[in-house]
Amino acid sequence: MQSVSAFAAAEDLQAISLDELLQVHAPNVYLVKIDGDSMEGAGIFDEDVVIVDKAIDARAGHIVIAAVNGEPVCKRLDYVGRQIVLRSENPRYAPRFIMEGDEFTVWGVVTYSLRSHGPMSCIS
Repeated sequence: MQSVSAFAAAEDLQAISLDELLQVHAPNVYLVKIDGDSMEGAGIFDEDVVIVDKAIDARAGHIVIAAVNGEPVCKRLDYVGRQIVLRSENPRYAPRFIMEGDEFTVWGVVTYSLRSHGPMSCIS
């Protein structure tokens, strides 16, 4: 493991734009805080923040933020034949088949996830 002193001096570091790095281009991109553990297998955990791009056309395999009968969900989009299936990345949760009569809307495709690694109170 390298210590901080092993890295270049602060004046030699190149600035990084999070907007460019994470491809955040308003108004197509927004942030969502995740509530639940259904996507842990994809590395998205409870209270993570995901970056969502509503300009990307959702396809099978994409992780999406969607609404099913008015309830927001974060799931992997899939199809069985022509039927839409929302899959969790946690074996404790069954797939959610979108049935006739369900209201279903994709709000955007998840492009990145962010996780806090410590209390915000340490920043002053």
